[in-house]
Amino acid sequence: MVLETAAFVLFAGVTLASSLGVVLVRDVWHAALLLGVALLSVAIHYVTLTAEFLAAVQILVYVGGVLILITFAVMLTHDETVEADRGAQGMGPTDSEASNAD
Repeated sequence: MVLETAAFVLFAGVTLASSLGVVLVRDVWHAALLLGVALLSVAIHYVTLTAEFLAAVQILVYVGGVLILITFAVMLTHDETVEADRGAQGMGPTDSEASNAD
C-alpha cells in the first residue's frame, strides 16, 4: 500500500508539473513535449489503478495520435522568414543591397 501511494504521489507530481509547463512554456514544440509527458503519466496512473486497457488507449490515441498531429502542425506552420529576419539584423548589407553596389 505504501508503494502504491508513493507511486501515485510521484506521478501526480509529474503530471502537475508537466501540465503547468504546457501552459507556461512559450515554445510550442516544448509545450507539445510536455503534453506528451503529462499524457504518459496519466497512462501510468491508469496502470496503477489496474486499468491496463485504458492505459493502452491513452497511449495509442492521445500520445500516439494527438501528439503526432501537433508535431506535424508545428513543423508545417513554422515560419522560416522570422528566423531569416532575426539573423539579418545588424549583419551588414542584405543581398539586394550588395547586388546594387556594383
